Amino acid sequence: MTFRPAIPTPVPCVPLRPAVPWYQALAQRIATLWGVKMVGTTLGISGFFFIYFWVMHNPLSEPTVMPLTPMDHWVGVSNRAMLLYGSLWFYISLAPAFTRNKAELWACARDAALMAAVGLVVFWVFPTVVPAFAVDWAQYPALHFLKSADAGGNAFPSLHVAFAVFAAVQLHRQLRSVQAPAWARTVNMLWALGIAYSTLATRQHVLLDVLGGTLLAVVVSWAGAARDRRVWAAA
Repeated sequence: MTFRPAIPTPVPCVPLRPAVPWYQALAQRIATLWGVKMVGTTLGISGFFFIYFWVMHNPLSEPTVMPLTPMDHWVGVSNRAMLLYGSLWFYISLAPAFTRNKAELWACARDAALMAAVGLVVFWVFPTVVPAFAVDWAQYPALHFLKSADAGGNAFPSLHVAFAVFAAVQLHRQLRSVQAPAWARTVNMLWALGIAYSTLATRQHVLLDVLGGTLLAVVVSWAGAARDRRVWAAA
C-alpha cells in the first residue's frame, strides 16, 4: 500500500486590512509629536519668509526677465486663483503632520530645507523676474496686493510649485501607506496641480518657472528617498 501525503487545500490570498481605517490612522499620526510638528512648521515657514524677502531685496545682480511660452498666453488671469495660491501654506503643513515618527519628520524637514536652500541660492545669485504683463491690476484687488508685496527677482525656479510638488509626493506616499482610497490620492494630486496652475493665473510665474520648480522638487524627493533607503538598509 503506497502512502501519499495529503495535499493541503490552497488558501486564497486575501489582502491584509489595516488595523484601523485610513482616516483614523492619519489622525493618530497628527497626534504624534503634534507640538513639535506645530512649532517646527511655524518656525520653518517663518524662517523661510525672512530669508526669502531678504534675498528678494538684496540680489547680487540685476534680474533677468523670464521668457514667455504659448502656455503663458493661454492661461488667463484669475482673481479666484488667489485662493489656490494661498492654500499652499496649509497644504505643505500636511506632509509633516502625517509623519509617523521622529525619523520621518526629520527626513521631511531635511529635504524641505534643502530644497528651499537651493532655490534661495539661485534667487540670490541668478535673480529672475516675470515680464511686465499688460494687466490692469486695479481690476484684481487680491492680485494687486500680491504683486506689491512680492515683486522681486525670485521667479525661477518657482519655490511655490516646488513646495507643492514636494508635498504632493510626500502625501502620496503617506496616503498609500495607510491604504487611503483612490479618491483621496486623486484629490492630493489635483490640489498640487491647482497650486501650480494658480502661479500662472496670478502671473507670479511663467511656465519655465513652474517646470524648474517641479524638477527641483522631484530631484530632492528622489535623492531623499534614496538616502533614507540606504540608511534603513544599513540599520
